[in-house]
Amino acid sequence: MITNEYLKGLMEDVKKRNPGEPEFHQAVSEVLESLEPVVEKYPEFIEKGVLASIVEPERIIKFRVPWVDDAGKVQINRGFRIQFNSAIGPYKGGLRFHPSVYEGIIKFLGFEQIFKNSLTGLPIGGGKGGSDFDPKGKSDGEVMRFCQSFMTELAKHIGADTDVPAGDIGVGAREIGYLFGQYKRLRNEFTGVLTGKGLTYGGSLARKEATGYGLCYFTDAMMKDHGDSFKGKTVVISGSGNVAIYACEKATALGGKVVAMSDSNGYVYDKNGIDLATVKEIKEVRRGRIKEYVIVHPEAEYHEGCSGIWTIKCDVALPCATQNEISEESAKALVKNGVKVVAEGANMPSTPEAIHTFQKAGVLFGPAKAANAGGVATSALEMSQNSMRYSWTFEEVDAKLHDIMVNIYHNAANAAEEFGMKGNLVAGANIAGFMKVAKSMLAYGVC
Repeated sequence: MITNEYLKGLMEDVKKRNPGEPEFHQAVSEVLESLEPVVEKYPEFIEKGVLASIVEPERIIKFRVPWVDDAGKVQINRGFRIQFNSAIGPYKGGLRFHPSVYEGIIKFLGFEQIFKNSLTGLPIGGGKGGSDFDPKGKSDGEVMRFCQSFMTELAKHIGADTDVPAGDIGVGAREIGYLFGQYKRLRNEFTGVLTGKGLTYGGSLARKEATGYGLCYFTDAMMKDHGDSFKGKTVVISGSGNVAIYACEKATALGGKVVAMSDSNGYVYDKNGIDLATVKEIKEVRRGRIKEYVIVHPEAEYHEGCSGIWTIKCDVALPCATQNEISEESAKALVKNGVKVVAEGANMPSTPEAIHTFQKAGVLFGPAKAANAGGVATSALEMSQNSMRYSWTFEEVDAKLHDIMVNIYHNAANAAEEFGMKGNLVAGANIAGFMKVAKSMLAYGVC
C-alpha cells in the first residue's frame, strides 16, 4: 500500500487519466509503492517532475487495420503502439496479437518494459504494441495480409534508432517475417528494425531460447545466493509457448524435473517428467493443443482448465503463460504444497495478493521485469549484431545472456538491501530499473 502523500496523489491521478485500465493501474501501483524510500532520499525526482512524467507515455499510436480474409470479406482490427519512454535508448518492446489486447494492456506492458529494459544494462527504452487480431485458426495467407496491413501504418512510427518492435503472444517467427518483409518493401532499406527475425535475414542465434533460458539463469542465481540449486527439484511451468518450452529445456539441463505444462485450455501432468520433444512437436510443428500430449504418453494426465496446474506439488513454479494467472488462492495452494521458489516468465503473472502470499511465506520470488528480461536483452544483442553487420555464435550470445541475467539478479538484490528491503526483489527490481531511467530524465531537463 502506498503511504507517501505525493505518490498516493499521483496514483489517483493515473487512475483518473486512464479509466478502465486495471492492468496498467496494477503495474503503476506496484512500482510507486517500491519507490517510496527512493523519493524520500531523492526528492528531486518529485520536484523535477520525473515521476509524473514516467507514468505518462511519450506517445500513443492507435490505428485501424483493414485486411481481407480467405472468403474475400474485409475484416477490421485495431492496432496499437505505445512509445512509453526513450530516456536511455530507442523504444523496445514486443507486439502482441490476441483478442484480449486493448490500450490498457499495451500501456501496462509498455510501462513494465521501461524498467525491464533498464535492468538489462543495455541502451533500450520502453515500448509495446499489438492488435486484437487472433492468429489462431487463420491461414498463412490471412496472417500475411493482416501483418502487411498492420505494418503499413506502423512503419511510419518505427526505425532502428527510433523504435524496434519484437514478438510477443501471437507473434512468432511467421509473423515477424511478414512484418519485416512489408517494412523492407515500404522503406526500401534493410535495417535492424524488428528483432526475433529469422537467422537467414538478420536474426540472432539463441533469441528463440532467450526468455526461457534467461528465466532459469535468473532463478538459478537467486537459488545459489541462498545455498540452493535446480538439482533434484520438481518444477511446474505454465504455458507451452516459446518461454515455457525453453524454460523447461534449461530447467531440465540444470538438474530439475519438469512435471507439468499447460495451454489456454488445460494442463498436462507427467510424474515421470515432461517429454519436451513431444511438446515441441505438438506446439512448434503442428500448432496443436497440449491435451495431445497424453496420446503419446498415456501414463500422463490431462486436466481441463489452467489454474489447476498450481495445485501440483512442486519445489519451483515458473508461470510463463499470461498476466494474473496466479491468484491468491493459487499462491496459497503452492505454499501449502511446499513451493520454495517462484520466478515469473510471463509479464505480471501473479496478482498483488499472490505476491504478498509468497513473500509472507518466505518463498524466493523473482518478479517478471527482472526474471523474464532475457528475451529483450537478447533482442538488444540482435540489434547490436545488426548494427555491426555481424553475428555471434550461439555460445557467445548464450554467455552474454547468462551474465546479463546474473547481473540483473544481483543489481535487484543490492538495490533492495540499499533501501532497507533486503530480499524483496519486487522492490529491488523496480528501484534498480527506475534509477537509471530517472537520472537520465533529470539530465535532459523538462522533456
